[in-house]
Amino acid sequence: MNTRTATLLALSHLVVAAIGFAGGIYALPILIAPDAPTGAELKAATALVQFTGQFKRTLKDSDTLHWGEGTVSVGPNAISLTGKLSPGPDYKLYLSPQFVETEADFKRLKASMVRVGDVKTFDNFVVPVPAGVDPAQYAAVIIWCETFSEFITAARYR
Repeated sequence: MNTRTATLLALSHLVVAAIGFAGGIYALPILIAPDAPTGAELKAATALVQFTGQFKRTLKDSDTLHWGEGTVSVGPNAISLTGKLSPGPDYKLYLSPQFVETEADFKRLKASMVRVGDVKTFDNFVVPVPAGVDPAQYAAVIIWCETFSEFITAARYR
């Protein structure tokens, strides 16, 4: 085998391995995601709703791989989504005093936000609000991917 053939084989194997690795990063959160909340769980979470907002795919930094759509319900004990999120790893839900729709704005305002919890499902979710956090003191819900520092979506609720 000549050097050129060996180099092409090595390169092709590296490309296939990189594609497989990227596919695994995308697929793993889908494969290990818990079951989405049932209608009864969503109804219970929205029983004390104070505010609602909308996740929309048309935000500035939302794209084909990073988006959300549906109705976000914000209450004193839980924040829930009736809708869908693009699948991905390590999603966190934040409350922000201002609506943001770009990565740059998120990073600029992150210090003034509060992290509520993890988002582990992509078809509806319910995230409990920690003790001491008052959603009425904030204006927007933001989903952020911590691992890749990616803006996913946001909704203004006040």
